[in-house]
Amino acid sequence: MSSSSYDPKPEHKFSFGLWTVGNRGRDPFGEAVRPAIPPNDIVALLAEVGAWGVNLHDNDLVPIDASPAERDRIVREFKSACERHRVVVPMATVNLFYDPAFRDGAFTANDREVRAYAVQKTMRAMDIGAELGAKIFVLWGGREGTETDACRRPDQALKNLRESINYLCEYSIDKKYGYKFALEAKPNEPRGDIYMPTTAAYLGFIPTLDHPELVGVNPEVAHEHMAGLNFLHAVAQAWEAGKLFHIDLNDQYPGRYDQDLRFASATPKAMFWLVKFLEEVGYDGPRHFDAHAYRTEDVNGVKDFARGCMRSYLILKDKAKQWKANAEIQGLLSEANGDAVGHVGKYSSQDAKRLLSKSFDRAALCRKGLMYERLDQLTMEVLLGVR
Repeated sequence: MSSSSYDPKPEHKFSFGLWTVGNRGRDPFGEAVRPAIPPNDIVALLAEVGAWGVNLHDNDLVPIDASPAERDRIVREFKSACERHRVVVPMATVNLFYDPAFRDGAFTANDREVRAYAVQKTMRAMDIGAELGAKIFVLWGGREGTETDACRRPDQALKNLRESINYLCEYSIDKKYGYKFALEAKPNEPRGDIYMPTTAAYLGFIPTLDHPELVGVNPEVAHEHMAGLNFLHAVAQAWEAGKLFHIDLNDQYPGRYDQDLRFASATPKAMFWLVKFLEEVGYDGPRHFDAHAYRTEDVNGVKDFARGCMRSYLILKDKAKQWKANAEIQGLLSEANGDAVGHVGKYSSQDAKRLLSKSFDRAALCRKGLMYERLDQLTMEVLLGVR
């Protein structure tokens, strides 16, 4: 395919956060290397590279100490910039991790005043998002954890987390915002341990809420890879449960700190399976890139980074089509997966007796090779461009 075939279009629903392309390259060992880009200019940059959407934390746009009048002016001008550049705001979120007030957590802090302030701050962030048209609200509890479990019982922390999310759901209903809340897990960093370390942990928590129908998950590649987990499996579990409300795309070498690398730049085969899955099941939500450019880059390098995220997704989407069209791959799949769905059906007492009386030829069950080596090699050859 031609290079232009991988240019992004609005129907691809690619989005970036103000904090992603606006990242200044600061890290724990070095100061910022790029100038700050004002939010309205970030919108123009995203329009230039072909992105569909822009997402934001409250304080990415409105300073935490802004007056009500300043807040209204900033939001009004940002909304105008989005309309002018035809960039939408599909998702909003809240920063409950940067301010020193949240050093012991936000919704799970021991101090009830901190917990109440965190809920208030989130409600105000929801107000901003609603004004800008967002219908998804992400909650990432980066400070909801501990360095020592001497500080509190974790079950009490979960009770406070539940109370907060229940309250926010009611606020959205009362204000008729129509939000879907997407909860984002991470195993650690910035806390030594975060209470909700994996997507699966949140999928277990959501049914305990007052309005589970309003709450889903926002899995992130880097956060699952940090713990050495398979991101595709987390996404598939969320999808099968009807809870994949949003997704954060980046890349990450397993076992390292949160790197937020350009999408598919570290684990391209894993990201191929992910893109293939999202396209096959018909995921229609935003494809949000929660990543940032290398610290070596200037603003032009940031544009290269953003274009690279979107192009890599579209290239892998094309590779998935090639994989599906490959006759040898499909032949192997047909042989291996011919009866992959269904095996015992719905339980009945009579059928249970039949199953218990059946004799299985155990030797026959392991006699034939499954050709997975060949299947995986063919996948690699598709990805490497020789098929």
